[in-house]
Order: sequence, then C-alpha cells, then structure tokens
Amino acid sequence: MKREYSPLSASRLKRGSGFARPSQSLPERVTLESSALDVMTNLRNVGVVTVRAKTQMDRANAKMIRYGVRTLLVLDEHEKVAGLITAQDILGEKPMRFLQEVGGTHSEIQVNDVMTPESELEVIKLTDASRAKVGDVIATLKAAGRQHALVVDEDAQGNQTVSGLFSATQIARQLGLTLPSYFEVDRTFAEIEKAIAAV
Repeated sequence: MKREYSPLSASRLKRGSGFARPSQSLPERVTLESSALDVMTNLRNVGVVTVRAKTQMDRANAKMIRYGVRTLLVLDEHEKVAGLITAQDILGEKPMRFLQEVGGTHSEIQVNDVMTPESELEVIKLTDASRAKVGDVIATLKAAGRQHALVVDEDAQGNQTVSGLFSATQIARQLGLTLPSYFEVDRTFAEIEKAIAAV
C-alpha cells in the first residue's frame, strides 16, 4: 500500500527574523583547578572564523575586527588547515620582517607570509585536554610562548581534526582578569600569574 504524504503548512517569514547560530556556553568564572574543557572553544559547537592562505593580510585583519576575534584558522585551496594567524602576527613585527627580507609593499603581504604554518603548529590531543586542568593549559601556553593552542581529535588511523581552541585571552577573562584589548604574550601571562599569586 502506497503511503500518502501531505505538504506542510507554510507562511511568510516575519520581518526582522534572526537565525540560529552555533553556540557554546562556557562557565563565566573558572579556577586553575577547573576542567580545561571549561575554557576550550569547542569547534563542534561554535563556528570557527577562517581565511584563505592567499588572502591579503589587511583583509584578514579586517575580518578579525568584523567578527570580534583575534585568531583565524587558515585554510588551503582544499579546505584543509594550512596554519593559524593571530592579531599579533598582523600587528607585530612579522610584516616588517617579511618586507625587509622579500621587499614589496604592506598591501601586498598575504596571510601565508606571516601566519604560523601547520608544520609549526603544536597541538594538544582532545583526550589529554579532557583530563587537564585550566592551570595545565596556562602552563602549556606559557611554555610555548603563544596566545593560542589548537586541540585535535585523532581517529584510529592517526588522522587529525582540529576540534578546539584554547585562548589566553578567553582563559584570563574566565579567571576574572581584565586585560587591555591589545597586549603582548608576556604581559598576558604576567597578569595571569599575578592573579594566581594573589589567590
């Protein structure tokens, strides 16, 4: 017997309607003993902002400002991770060093000229992150001298998928610290350590 299907009732979209966005609810406050997952941006729940490796650096900076982020995941032409670019990469010394070595103009600098390429990115396995504390993440970022760390899932064949991100800024915010909008790595960790010492 053939089943009968009925069309669903439809109506016009109301003016001013929003749309659902992926979201993640992290605790407002954490301690050094809180689970590391309490400060990890889970990319399965929150869409990551990406940029192509061949994009002009100034356009990548504008994208960071537009989305209110300080890090972009850099993709190659096959939609694979090519690297990571941060506001520090764009606003720091890297562009000037690149121009001194290669020449050209500031407007010609591309993301792949100043990003950290995937071959130099250190990652944390999700299995390790799930057993770690916030204090462990801070120690990891400090030891690497970086503001961000990528977290990866690994399948049985050893293939990795970037599934999370740790950010010193996010951690500082959740620890209750107030940091200036632009700062250096050393200053961020100095502020975190100062707050830890006061506890």
